[in-house]
Order: sequence, then structure tokens, then C-alpha cells
Amino acid sequence: MAEEKKKENPVPEDAGDETVEAPGQEAAGEAAEAPGAEESPETADEASDPKAKGFFGKAKKEPKKDQGQLLAEAADKYLRLAAEYDNYRKRTAKEKENAWSEAKAQTVAAFLPVYDNLERALKQETADEAYKKGVEMTMKGLQDALTGLGVEVIPALGETFDPNRHNAVMHCDDEEAGESTIVEVFQQGFICGEKVIRFSMVKVAN
Repeated sequence: MAEEKKKENPVPEDAGDETVEAPGQEAAGEAAEAPGAEESPETADEASDPKAKGFFGKAKKEPKKDQGQLLAEAADKYLRLAAEYDNYRKRTAKEKENAWSEAKAQTVAAFLPVYDNLERALKQETADEAYKKGVEMTMKGLQDALTGLGVEVIPALGETFDPNRHNAVMHCDDEEAGESTIVEVFQQGFICGEKVIRFSMVKVAN
């Protein structure tokens, strides 16, 4: 009977050569390798970088500059600041001067019609000497005020025509007058420095 049982449950001949792994043994081996796994390059770089240690990691110290280099940088900053301030001062001074000149020119231009009326009144014949004297005194006061502001009458009659100061509204043929000579002035022009407040209205000979 014993022999029959042995024949019913034969053991394979190569059973002793194979190693039977227990369930979960392979996973346990992989888990064992995890703690000893090689660090990635990024992790190695972070470990060597002091700034990557965390919030309280110390930053790299820059090399100290010598005394001469610090003085040179300070002098350069000072020169740049001085140049910028000088340019600002000149620009603001020019802007103020232009603003004053423009305001003065506009004010004088507003009084020029009064000048024109007084000039016409002086050309009229009158028997009233007191009236004539009064007009003359008024004109003299206005001229003095304009002179005090630096305003001058633009020379015109007998002068050579200058398009930068004169406005030619008529032309004529005059053999006695030279070419481009102003032979008549219809309205006086005024200038203040280099700024023309009003052009002289003239007649020019061809």
C-alpha cells in the first residue's frame, strides 16, 4: 500500500533545483533598495547650494571692494548727479525766460491798437492845441512804457525789406527807390529782443 501512495504523488526531479519565492518577497526587495537609491543631480546641486538649504540658509558673500574702487564709484555718482542738476537748472531757467517773454509779448500786443489810434490822432489836423498836447503826452507815456519793457519799433521806412520783420502787402515800381526798398509804412511793427511782437505792414518797391 505504501508503494502505491508514493506512485500516486510523485515529486518532480527538478523540484529541488528551483527556488520558490514567497509572496511579497520581490516587493520587499525593491523596497529595501529605495533608501539606498542614488541621489539625482538636482538634489545634489540643492545640497551644495547654501541658498537651497531653506528659509534660513546663508547667501553667498560677495567679494569686498577695496577703498580705491569705492571712492571711484562715489566720485562717478557725484559727477553724474552734478551734471544732471546743472542741465535741470539751465533748462528751468530757459523755460522761465521763455514764459516771461511770451507773457510780455501778449500784453504788449493787447496795447498796440491803442498805439495805432493815438498815432492816427496825431496825424489829424486840429485847431485845439490843448487836445493836441494831450494826445502827444498820452503817446509819449505809452512809448516810454514800451521802452521800459524792452519793446522797440521795427525800422521800416527806407529800409531794405526783411521778411523776418516786415510784411509786404503792396508792391510798386519806383525808379528812384532801390530794389526791395520799403517806400511806405501802413502799420508800425514792434520787436522785443529777438521776438517779433508784430510785423511792420509795408509797401515795397520792385
